[in-house]
Amino acid sequence: MGTYAWKCPLVLLSCAVSAAAQTPTPAPTPPAYAESVQVTATRLPEGVDEVPVSIQVIDEAELRDRGATDLESALALAAGVDATGGGDGGPAGSVPEFYGLREFDAFLLVVDGVPWGGAFNPALSTLDLRDVDHIEVQRGPAPVLYGATSFVGVIQVVRRQPGQKGGHLAASGGSYGSGGGVLSTHVPRWLGFDSSLSAAFERSGFPDDRTSFKKGHLLWRNRRALWNGAFRFDLDATLLRQQPASPTPRTGPILSALVPLDSNQNPRGAHLDEDRYFVNTAYDRAVSFGSWHTTLAYTHSGQQQLRGFLSDLSNDPPNAAGFRAAIDENDLYFDTHLAITHSASVKVVAGLDYLYGKAEAEGDTFEYAVDLAGTNPPASIPVGELRRIEDKRNFAGLYSSLEWHATQALRLEAGVRLNRTEEERGEGEEAAAEAAGEEGKRDEFRPSGGLGLTWTAWRRDHDLLDLFGSWKSAFKPAAIDFNLAEDPGAEGEGGILKPETSNSFEAGLKAELLDRALRLELLGFSMDLENLVVAQAVGGLPALANAGNSRLKGAELSAVYRTAGHLTTRAAYSYHDARFRDYLTEFDGVPTQLAGKRIEMSPHHLAAVALSWSPPGGVFASAELRHVGSRYLNKRNTALADAYATLAALVGYRRGRFEVSLRGRNLTDRRDPVAESELGDAQYYRLFPRRFDLAASMHF
Repeated sequence: MGTYAWKCPLVLLSCAVSAAAQTPTPAPTPPAYAESVQVTATRLPEGVDEVPVSIQVIDEAELRDRGATDLESALALAAGVDATGGGDGGPAGSVPEFYGLREFDAFLLVVDGVPWGGAFNPALSTLDLRDVDHIEVQRGPAPVLYGATSFVGVIQVVRRQPGQKGGHLAASGGSYGSGGGVLSTHVPRWLGFDSSLSAAFERSGFPDDRTSFKKGHLLWRNRRALWNGAFRFDLDATLLRQQPASPTPRTGPILSALVPLDSNQNPRGAHLDEDRYFVNTAYDRAVSFGSWHTTLAYTHSGQQQLRGFLSDLSNDPPNAAGFRAAIDENDLYFDTHLAITHSASVKVVAGLDYLYGKAEAEGDTFEYAVDLAGTNPPASIPVGELRRIEDKRNFAGLYSSLEWHATQALRLEAGVRLNRTEEERGEGEEAAAEAAGEEGKRDEFRPSGGLGLTWTAWRRDHDLLDLFGSWKSAFKPAAIDFNLAEDPGAEGEGGILKPETSNSFEAGLKAELLDRALRLELLGFSMDLENLVVAQAVGGLPALANAGNSRLKGAELSAVYRTAGHLTTRAAYSYHDARFRDYLTEFDGVPTQLAGKRIEMSPHHLAAVALSWSPPGGVFASAELRHVGSRYLNKRNTALADAYATLAALVGYRRGRFEVSLRGRNLTDRRDPVAESELGDAQYYRLFPRRFDLAASMHF
């Protein structure tokens, strides 16, 4: 059966195209002019061609036509991005790669203008894409407008405005007992509020032993006119229950054959559970010179974790180590800014923001025994070494961004930000005393900013050719991982690592041709990083460390061609060269200089091509082919993983308000290593296996 399983979607796709060709349709017409609008780069709704950064907008229609319901599938065609699912965050999460760097905190995740993950790490596993208007993907450092900065990219999820008429009901089922449902609808107007409600549940199963996740999500959005402006508030709740998979250890240059595929070496009852509650309020008001915007958001996350990793490739006990923890995180985000837009040639955005985070982790580490096939996981584990971590963060900033249209063809940008960050961390029973002293504190006050320009070299009607370039200097406090196994003696002040900094240059072109039926973008970049935070083993325990100097450089190309007759072709290619420049570290007690070595898990080549046939009624279909080049699995560049390709396909039928579709992912059934664990030493998560999902939906 397995021989024919991967062929079924291709047969269905060919039948769909054949049926579409036989179905009488009106004479094809040129695609309508449409301009993509973003808010990430400027906090102002402006066309993606105007801003001197590389930014891509993935709208709701594209997500629906491709059957994309998670971040991995949504970003599959984004140039220079690889967002394979899974990782240490569990099967519901992912670790996106930008600029050739795959780090869990190197990018910024934003939902409706609020950092999703607060002052700590992006909360990818709790992200829900069921009620999304569009996704904006910006490559390169975050704008000065955001306090939780990043170096390599920003993903902003913009949800649909509350109160929109109509609704959406959907259900799905698929491989390994997967399934779910979603209801999204407007709510009758109350007290002047336009209101929307969205509820979703999903369960995803996997062939790995004891591996799955269940996620429930409830979102209530409200908006009303108030005092010459608009007041908005959202209530968001996510309940996540994950049974994590195990990564596969590496032996020399390859993954160990002693550990069977899809085996699980976690203790019995291993889990990554999270209850996340999010409240977002905002007030937008028009003023004589432009507009005033204020946001206040609060997030509480309660997590319970129990998991383990092999520490020895033998059946001699103990051969595994794990941890269990209760982690509480509280985040408060405030931003207020003025947008001065009354002048046609000059626009200014100026404001301040504040991000507060407090996290407490309590638990223990332990050793246990499990056979390499994972068939006898221990059901109960005695309490091990108890540990407690408390971390407080205060990030504040003043920022200003200036846009000057010097001529009709030339636009200049400048942004500056003054950052003040304070962090206090304590360990064990003396956490409060340590946090109050100098040992567990780090304060930083430094600027960041950038310059950019866009020049329209040619324009005719809706078509144009823009050239752009920018320079940016970014600053970011180092990450912390509350896994209770991290070495408390890691480099830094009381375990607090040095802040990460970057200087980068970008240049490229954007072209809109054939009445904007064809869109092209070419980007070249070079970024120097200092104190990049990487995972490594210290005394056999996982730890985070600063990695000296690194350089990321490369080029990225993307193209979208919308032909008459509802056919869209998308293609993307990127070349990344991510290397250490000066990083002296130790392996087995031997000092090793890594200068010139490629950063692990960073392929030189990424490519994707896709075809989508999406008429408003009748048969619709899509197919996506992705290529990921060879990459080194380790920092010393002695273990090279082969390149691989994956295929995804979708076929469906629409009639009126109803729609049904069948989607297949990873039809080539590749199981290559795609993400390195930062908790298990020299261990790697594999690509998710082939799977199919059948979905039906109704719009009302």
